[in-house]
Amino acid sequence: MHHQAEKLWNAPRWALAILLALLGMLGPFSIDTYLPAFPAIASALDATPVQMQQTLSAYLFAFAFMTLFHGSLSDSLGRRPVVLWGIVVYTLASAGCALSQSIGQLVLFRALQGLSAGAGIVVSRAVIRDMFPPAEAQRMMSQVTIFFGIAPAIAPVVGGLFSVYLGWASVFWFLTGVGVFLWIANYRLLPESLPKADRQPFDVGHLLRGYWELGTSPRFLLLALASGVPFNGMFLYVLSAPAFLGDLLHLEPTQYFWFFLLSISGIMGGAWMSGRLAGKIPPKKQIRHGFVIMLAMSSLNLVLNLFLEPHPAWALLPIAIFSFGWALMVPVVTLLVLDLFPHRRGMASSMQAFVGSTANGIVAGALAPLVMHSATGLALTSLALMSIGLVAWVYLHHRWPEIGRASHGQT
Repeated sequence: MHHQAEKLWNAPRWALAILLALLGMLGPFSIDTYLPAFPAIASALDATPVQMQQTLSAYLFAFAFMTLFHGSLSDSLGRRPVVLWGIVVYTLASAGCALSQSIGQLVLFRALQGLSAGAGIVVSRAVIRDMFPPAEAQRMMSQVTIFFGIAPAIAPVVGGLFSVYLGWASVFWFLTGVGVFLWIANYRLLPESLPKADRQPFDVGHLLRGYWELGTSPRFLLLALASGVPFNGMFLYVLSAPAFLGDLLHLEPTQYFWFFLLSISGIMGGAWMSGRLAGKIPPKKQIRHGFVIMLAMSSLNLVLNLFLEPHPAWALLPIAIFSFGWALMVPVVTLLVLDLFPHRRGMASSMQAFVGSTANGIVAGALAPLVMHSATGLALTSLALMSIGLVAWVYLHHRWPEIGRASHGQT
């Protein structure tokens, strides 16, 4: 932790939470905002469905690849330079997307977007742990989760409005404007939370040793799976929203907001509760509560879909409560990941984000298209994704019972 952390930020904590959450939102917001514009883009650029899917895959895999390096670079160069340069590249790439005259150009600039968009989410986590002791860090992480969780829910709505009323290119001009705003805000406000004395040497050998240290740590890998994969139990429904809400639940586009409203409410409620519990109960107990809620809701969702016709009266609520459980536990698991290797928090955040974004990419590129037209398939896949994280946590809990035993307020 920075030895002068209390002097780095004098404004209210919630203001820092919003700044860091906006950084974290950039990645998922860039995935979902342009999805409603797919038909318009395909028509304008004469692109096939496969080519349109490539614009998504290029972004997701570039995002996943580069998340391996954002944190490591910030461990060596400092947090601010990585964030600011990442936003510069992202902004230019967004403008390139808006100006694309062919599907090949769009794929190229989407990949460039992906390479740069992950800097915010990776570095923001490290900044939080640089600046705050464990209990305070959990409260801050919970506040960030409240705002971060809004992104995948509202992004398709925003993108749909821009696409319908101003054309598909306006979606990317909007993201360009977001990039400009974030660069100005972070240039003026983001503190440098990593002292020069604590920075890691910037050489290939040192980096490779760090990747090996984390990549061969079963505790780290299990925590990364526990934090990164269960999110997709809810994210699957966001990616499948047009088919799930329109084709299966027979909702009009003007009624889609109910799904997003309930999901956002679940995330905000869970994150708020996580912050309230910080320092009051052991982390592993809070994680258990989150997984119990997710398991119960995933199972209930599957049973209902096996025996009942999909209906909005019951189909949306289990997803919202699932979101509550995820937001309750993920700030705690994230802090446990960062505290495993205090001298490599940036790299730990990078590799944690890599696991999560790789899972997101597989779900978006492979699983969602396969199951989005089946309510039972969606429910079963959601349960399976959550179970990967649950199995990872249960094994970790039994193999290393000391992890998460002490309350953050007692460490």
